[in-house]
Amino acid sequence: MSDTNRATPATGAATDAGGSVWLRELPYIAILLLTLGGVGYSAMTRSPLQYYWVLVAFCNCATCIYEGWSRARDRRARWRLIWTQILHWAAFLVAMALVFLPSVQAVADADSTSLIVLLLLALGTFVAGVHTASWRIGLNGVVMALCVPAVAWVDQSALLLSLGALAVILLGAFGFILWVRRKA
Repeated sequence: MSDTNRATPATGAATDAGGSVWLRELPYIAILLLTLGGVGYSAMTRSPLQYYWVLVAFCNCATCIYEGWSRARDRRARWRLIWTQILHWAAFLVAMALVFLPSVQAVADADSTSLIVLLLLALGTFVAGVHTASWRIGLNGVVMALCVPAVAWVDQSALLLSLGALAVILLGAFGFILWVRRKA
């Protein structure tokens, strides 16, 4: 189901309207938005979101099955797709559960736990993209992986970013005041 022009089941005609493109891309965009939302929330609250990441893993699993369904031509291939994706994402969930064990949490803080889970999710998504031969799922995995160093950098650079934002706001206010004075 990764073709640009997809045939509708009833007519066999290709659909390429603007709305259908967004509808077709909705599962991949939703996964990316769920991931970015979880990263943002984890960064703000400084608490790991174990059950949220489980939800994201289930959404990833469903999207991978959706993606590979059209290429699985018979019933046996579809069952194989379903079971391989279920086992793939179950392995991710087990690895994530290990990260949330109390003995691991004793040596890892909430920030590092969130980054570890995001890295596991990125790896799982990329590998699932390889197995389903879906560049969209693989690209989601790459974007998730790029979020790991980005979140770490933002976390370390919070003071610098805050000062930069304050400088931009002050310069904007100063420019606005000068503009209003010149206009008057």
